[in-house]
Amino acid sequence: HKLLLFSQFTSYLALFKAQFDALNIPYAYLDGTLTPEQRRDEVNKFQNDSNIKVFLISLKAGGIGLNLTAADYVFLADPWWNPAVEDQAINRAHRIGAKRSVTITRFLAVDTIEQRIHEVLERKRALFDAVFSDDIAAPSSGLSREEIFSLFNLEGGGAKPQAA
Repeated sequence: HKLLLFSQFTSYLALFKAQFDALNIPYAYLDGTLTPEQRRDEVNKFQNDSNIKVFLISLKAGGIGLNLTAADYVFLADPWWNPAVEDQAINRAHRIGAKRSVTITRFLAVDTIEQRIHEVLERKRALFDAVFSDDIAAPSSGLSREEIFSLFNLEGGGAKPQAA
């Protein structure tokens, strides 16, 4: 197995680097300070060296132009509140040429504001998917009548005029 470990904090990645170094575990590393040549070398090392099982990647630096089809695990070490950025990171492993299923794991501390924000984001994502489906009123959409009306700031199905 090979894994991509993303963090939005290079200082957090530094903790992983120190631990891997102490345990003599080889890894590839990518953050925004690398030159294009260094970036290419790290990608090639991860993709082609069977001894390199881990790729530590800064979330923002890893979002563009990477095809990491050797990975079958993606870990998001800390939450990033823009779901599109997380999706872009995850998609590094879902590319043409990928031959393995990919498992995605997000790390969230229990009973924290981050956990609650993540839950809100998941509800918003489900709501978005349901609103833009072909059959919004279907029971399978998961939206109650009240939720649908709340989207449009309506109560009980009747529009309330808003002061301009």
